[in-house]
Amino acid sequence: MATQRASTLADPSLPPDVLAEMERLNEEAAPLHIWLRTRANAPQKTPWHRGDDETPSPAPEEASTVRTPPPVFRPAPHLWKWAEIEPYLHRIAEIAPLEFTERQQFLLLNPGLGGALRVTNTIRVAVSIYKPGDKAVNHMHTPNASRTILSNGGGYTTVDGEICDANRGDLILTPNGTWHGHGNDSSDPVIWMDVLDWPLMEQLDCIWIEEEDATKASNAPAPSLDYSKRHYGSGGMVPAFTPDNRGIGEGTSPLMHYQGAEVRKTLEGLANEEGDPYEGIQINFTNPVDGSSVFTTLGYNAQLLRPGQTTLPCRQTACTLYCCIEGKGYTEIAGTKYQWKKNDIFVVPNHLWRHHVNLSASENAILYGVTDSPLLQKIGHFRSQGKTSAGAVVELPN
Repeated sequence: MATQRASTLADPSLPPDVLAEMERLNEEAAPLHIWLRTRANAPQKTPWHRGDDETPSPAPEEASTVRTPPPVFRPAPHLWKWAEIEPYLHRIAEIAPLEFTERQQFLLLNPGLGGALRVTNTIRVAVSIYKPGDKAVNHMHTPNASRTILSNGGGYTTVDGEICDANRGDLILTPNGTWHGHGNDSSDPVIWMDVLDWPLMEQLDCIWIEEEDATKASNAPAPSLDYSKRHYGSGGMVPAFTPDNRGIGEGTSPLMHYQGAEVRKTLEGLANEEGDPYEGIQINFTNPVDGSSVFTTLGYNAQLLRPGQTTLPCRQTACTLYCCIEGKGYTEIAGTKYQWKKNDIFVVPNHLWRHHVNLSASENAILYGVTDSPLLQKIGHFRSQGKTSAGAVVELPN
């Protein structure tokens, strides 16, 4: 079993030939706007509140006194084709075992953001692979994070001791301040899309990561299955008592696992409804206690486009990331068509007009979306506009 050990965590080195190959792969992959992560080039930051009088955590670097205007970068529309980027996952898994790389993944880079490790100014996206037998050490961090499962099944995430088995279309949350780990006890690789509000936390200088002590982990209580589903998985019903708090964050959903099979069943059950002219049949992943977004910073949704459906154009002050779970179609963004199919990922920056089209005459299309609209709503800057079938611009409800 390729288990990450404390001894390897302290040693960031990879064999020189592997490092050279990773750099070559990064150069090769650059036109696809992805960045292959290894332990050797992974960003690290010590928790600000760790350290003591003898060895305090480093203070932030002094800001420059020279007033040089920073370059202006804005996110651009972009689509990452799964057929082009998936091979790099398998190549990483082949040449750089998990015990040396910490994560076997690549990060998506928005071509408009100057090489920054983000797809928008608030969202970071990585795509990870775990081979059979892989197991990553438990860790916690300040950014909120999620996993959208892209492979058919296998593998798991544990969140504060709860086992969340991974199946295609599942959304698994790891809210800020929760201990979580990942592994694969199946016979096939498991692949998922990681989404984090990392760029926002980075801008606020609130990033820290902590690895769990190996001794503590080995003596931890046995994990439980379906903990959050038992408490919050029945629609319209929540416990009258207060279950144990999950993590140290606030304002996040206590339900950690939204199952893809239930998502699809719900969407298909609504398929004969009129739906929304701008979104088709859309459902939101919500906090079951108060109906708010699952995170205070990011909102998650799933939408079904019926065969041949074309939505009306709309635009928002929020950015949205999409992943195609099922079907084929295209999204026109600011006059350019971005054609998608299974597992393709694309981003719609804020302020740009867009509409979706299902190109199949007989099959539904399903898209998962992640938006920073909850953040903008909280600071009073969310706005949405649409166009009627006659082309008139109208304000849409928030």
